[in-house]
Amino acid sequence: SVTSADRETARQSMDELVELARASGIVPADVIIQRLRDVNARTLIGKGKLSEIVLRALQCGVDLLIFDQDLNPSQVKAITDTTELRVIDRTQLILDIFAQRAQSREGKIQVEMAQLKYLLPRLGVKDDALSRLTGGIGTRGPGETTLEINRRRTKDRIAHLERQLDMVRKNRGQRRSRRTRRELPIISIVGYTNAGKSTLLNTLTHSEVFVQDKLFATLDPSSRRLRFPEDREVIVTDTVGFIRDLPRDLMEAFAATLEELDDADLLLHLVDVSNPRFEEQMTAVRRILEQLELDRKPTLLVFNKADLVEPFILEQHLRRHGAIAISALSSGTLGPLLAAMQREVRGIPSGPGLPVACEVGPMLRVLGEEKVEELEIAPPA
Repeated sequence: SVTSADRETARQSMDELVELARASGIVPADVIIQRLRDVNARTLIGKGKLSEIVLRALQCGVDLLIFDQDLNPSQVKAITDTTELRVIDRTQLILDIFAQRAQSREGKIQVEMAQLKYLLPRLGVKDDALSRLTGGIGTRGPGETTLEINRRRTKDRIAHLERQLDMVRKNRGQRRSRRTRRELPIISIVGYTNAGKSTLLNTLTHSEVFVQDKLFATLDPSSRRLRFPEDREVIVTDTVGFIRDLPRDLMEAFAATLEELDDADLLLHLVDVSNPRFEEQMTAVRRILEQLELDRKPTLLVFNKADLVEPFILEQHLRRHGAIAISALSSGTLGPLLAAMQREVRGIPSGPGLPVACEVGPMLRVLGEEKVEELEIAPPA
């Protein structure tokens, strides 16, 4: 990392980068931080520190350098020429994680488009001597270079993916309109990656959404139907996790998925209160919600993993932020949250719900491609 931030901020940012690397299947060998007043625009990092990195890389036997900053093409080239190592930045690492995690066709389309948009301005320098491919008799000029052909093909592919995403957006809109006709309130769980959103969805609805203690373990949104003790039904959705400085291309690519939040009647902002950086993560999530123009929606602040924090410290956090404490793994801690959710949705108009004949016992309904599970829950103790 090359930064002008204070030492503690730089260390916390690098700790998150290490977590991202591990989530991508990379084994971090060492962490090096250089704090500079003025960052070198060409190489980003000073020559002396770059030589130190080369020596340390040889000692550790590494073949990849990951920078916590976004690198421009000239910086990547300068560092690569000096170190002869592969170089990626934070955004590229996040894109790689998303590419590994994408399971649905929609998720794969969104990730590929984000990767191509990231790649487009970084395509290699053209070689005029060797790359003339399409010139010849009957054409003007020397023809397209390999670089130009690659850029054109990349743009064509992006345009094709955008058309596919338009279809995805249209299909999602149709599914949302069906939900709207049913007039069921929608509660969306949002939060920093690995805050426990899928775990909370599973515990609330007795579902089996994939859960793993990793950053960005799940990308595809999941929806489940939940019935409150007062015989009120809602749909609970789990969305892709947020992260500090979420790459713009990724936000644009996942617009179709994030549009799900537009229809939410209530947001549950889930926070891992056991994380030393939880307040920074809260700020990052709020900033993204502002960018998505969702900051005015009714929101409940929920502190997860409360069992991992000392009680008196937890109480201070709860008072300062006005949050509700839970442990998503324990249904016995969800009583206050369920009560708050019921209060918030009480004023939302409700439709007729499901026919009486279908209301006996657990059941599974399908809305489009989404599984929506209906469960009855006991009143909180």
